[in-house]
Amino acid sequence: MDWIEALILGIIQGLTEFLPVSSSGHLEIAKALLGDTSVAEQSMLTTIVLHGATALATLAVFRKEVAEIFRGLFQFKWNDEAKFSVKIIISMVPAALVGVLFEEQLEILFEDQILLVGFMLLITGGLLLLADRAKTTDKDVSNTNAFIIGISQAIAILPGISRSGATISTSVLLGIDRTKAARFSFLMVVPLILAKIGKDILSGGISLENANAFPLSIGFVAAFVTGLLACTWMIKLVQKSKLSYFAYYCFVIGIIAIVATFI
Repeated sequence: MDWIEALILGIIQGLTEFLPVSSSGHLEIAKALLGDTSVAEQSMLTTIVLHGATALATLAVFRKEVAEIFRGLFQFKWNDEAKFSVKIIISMVPAALVGVLFEEQLEILFEDQILLVGFMLLITGGLLLLADRAKTTDKDVSNTNAFIIGISQAIAILPGISRSGATISTSVLLGIDRTKAARFSFLMVVPLILAKIGKDILSGGISLENANAFPLSIGFVAAFVTGLLACTWMIKLVQKSKLSYFAYYCFVIGIIAIVATFI
């Protein structure tokens, strides 16, 4: 992978991680179009590095909220910050279980599975259309809701299912306030990404020794910068109920991916 390819992939990751169009799906499509010949392990390393960049972008955008959560936790009281942290932990359980139990099978899904990506994008589009038509959205995130949203996040491990699209759509369909839904969706994935990166490095699942540091760095910076912009933009779009635009986009890209596979 050269630096130009890394730059393109970084921009795609930064935009699509927060916009509900599936970052993993777009990365796989982009790799195929760019003629990427990386083995599964190298492809997964690229995906993890770029996801790490958008996790950092999330922390930057929500730095005040994150700081408040940490301050609240160190008060060692059952306050709002502690309750929110518990909900984040609850939401992590389904995806963590899937990641641990099906790690090898998931790695295969990130190896030129364009047909799968196409069908999953169609599902993402359907979810977004449903969520855009939700009327009552004024609730807070409960512990039960956090677990249900976590199941959506676990399903979104499949390339082509948008993580933000699935979790925000699920939240809105549960009647949760749109702004709170976007905030919870973006924050709930950060611990999972950081834990995944740490686990893979410590266990030797991925190695940085033979990695080409320069293009990976270019991709990381590109994903971080575009992620900052996309995260802020997405929050405003969710508030204005503009998810249907992304649904139509997912339908178009999904159909193109399916047709291209057979051609």
